[in-house]
Amino acid sequence: MFKLKFTYILLVSSIICLLSTCKIGGEAHQEIYFNDFDAKDTSSIENYKFMQFNQSTVLGNYNNAGFTLKLDQLPSHDLVNISFTLYIHDIWDGNITQGGVGGPDIWEMEVNNAPFIYTTFSNHYCGDIFCDPQSYPDNYPNNNHNPKSGAINKELPGVCSLNGIPDGTSAYHINKTIVHQNSDLTIKCLDHLIQTNTQDPLCYASWSVDSLKVSLIRLY
Repeated sequence: MFKLKFTYILLVSSIICLLSTCKIGGEAHQEIYFNDFDAKDTSSIENYKFMQFNQSTVLGNYNNAGFTLKLDQLPSHDLVNISFTLYIHDIWDGNITQGGVGGPDIWEMEVNNAPFIYTTFSNHYCGDIFCDPQSYPDNYPNNNHNPKSGAINKELPGVCSLNGIPDGTSAYHINKTIVHQNSDLTIKCLDHLIQTNTQDPLCYASWSVDSLKVSLIRLY
């Protein structure tokens, strides 16, 4: 009797779930865009530029600028996953504000004009007493982490060698899953860097991107 009652409840619940289009717990992934930039493919990208870094062609480098990826006519989906390698080059000051001379050094990712990452990076090494903090892997402000927190590689060479300062490049794996059901998708990556004490801001601090991938996720 109990087994029959349980089966009846399960059947009724399944029918209700189907009628209400609820999600039962599975996921279907569909990659719709991938670019490692080695072929210098510029399809769907606005404000592109390329350079050689870490034995690869990357998108960048940028200072007080960025790029936009626009995709349209997307099939039905519930979520979008965006992933790429972000290179933070040379002298980033993180959360530190130096009287308008340098910092905070902010990096941002927008999806359909809404900010989903708004953070700072510090590319300095810690001193004996103080570390110039960064917000990443959290958003700015109100988060203070050690320089290069969350980096997958902290020891890459810098783009420029400026005054012998060995800040180099830090690499981060950005992976963000966002609720999204529109048929169009616009991803914009940009920075708000402050370096008023240099005649060559692009050499002083910049960033670039490699292995940009976008996947759609359908829940069922």
